[in-house]
Amino acid sequence: MKTIYRIALLGMAAAVASCSNNGPQWHLDGSIQGLGENDNVILEGNNQGYWYVIDTIHPSADGSLRYAGDVHGYPDIFRLRVGESSVYFPVDSLETVTVTATAPDIAANHRLSGSPQAENLNRVDSMLTAAASRSGVKAIAGDETLKRELGNMILADPAGVVSYYIISKRVGDTPLYNPADKLDHRIIGAVANAYNQQRPDDPRTKYLTQLFLNNRKPVQSTNDSGIQAQLIKAFEIDLYDHTGKRHSLLELTESGRPVILSFTAYGAEWSPAFNVELNKVYSKYHPQGLEIYQVALDSDEYAWKQVAKNLPWITVYNNVADGGKVLRDYNVGQLPTTFLFNRNGELVERVLDIDALDSAVAKVI
Repeated sequence: MKTIYRIALLGMAAAVASCSNNGPQWHLDGSIQGLGENDNVILEGNNQGYWYVIDTIHPSADGSLRYAGDVHGYPDIFRLRVGESSVYFPVDSLETVTVTATAPDIAANHRLSGSPQAENLNRVDSMLTAAASRSGVKAIAGDETLKRELGNMILADPAGVVSYYIISKRVGDTPLYNPADKLDHRIIGAVANAYNQQRPDDPRTKYLTQLFLNNRKPVQSTNDSGIQAQLIKAFEIDLYDHTGKRHSLLELTESGRPVILSFTAYGAEWSPAFNVELNKVYSKYHPQGLEIYQVALDSDEYAWKQVAKNLPWITVYNNVADGGKVLRDYNVGQLPTTFLFNRNGELVERVLDIDALDSAVAKVI
């Protein structure tokens, strides 16, 4: 059984898009309104901060555009540029990303859709645009509220496309996450660590490693790979189980035990099969300390209780009154979504495939 939510960033200059039809392709669809007769829509790729031209896209008279690029095995970030204004978009594999924008300032007037990572990247750009409008471009890198929200997104998937995009983003001439800043450096270290653990063959992993190490203070300890251990810890979830007892996720992750955090809905068709697989992992590793903290998002509380009372792990209920904060904190776009924390309470992995959960837990036991 596989989850359907996957965000990943791999790829470098080798992932150059093309218009050939010789193999699997990703697709770009959408429209740019307000283009002048002499406006070109340039598709560009990235190589560790250097943007290079891949192709010129010629929209139709009504502004609609389409493009197909070859899949080369590594997802990537591309951008569409009109003059000095650009729209950035991620490509994972075979998906179709939709871009709707209005020229001349397509950076401030665009929308991405078509994949979870595209929508999350769109959210980041919207947050940056709003912050610039609120306080000015020069103040963005020091906006604590903005950085906290972006940190939440990084926590949710430190080895993903959105996390790499955030820490690589520059606002004017200023990096959004400055490796010379102590707190920013910790976030960069968390992303670098996640790439080392989950994407050791990704060409960007070496770049992230060097970015972290080149700005590391000599007194900091490192693990064997030279990257500081994962530094992002749990955001609190404090909810009630079916007996009315309150459970704190933060207390659980700080108890010295590895913890699976599971977001689910017991009323979903896939839920029984998912919990069967989850129970296999729990039964195998619970004697060695593993705990599960499962957050149910069902609309029917009574039906949730009937299932929850038969499960051996911690089951809590997030109802309408509790709101969507926990989903925003952990960047939960769809269900089921599963996270793994090690014995130090550090986020180790967002487990995208339930079949891979056993091997992931084995590494932290």
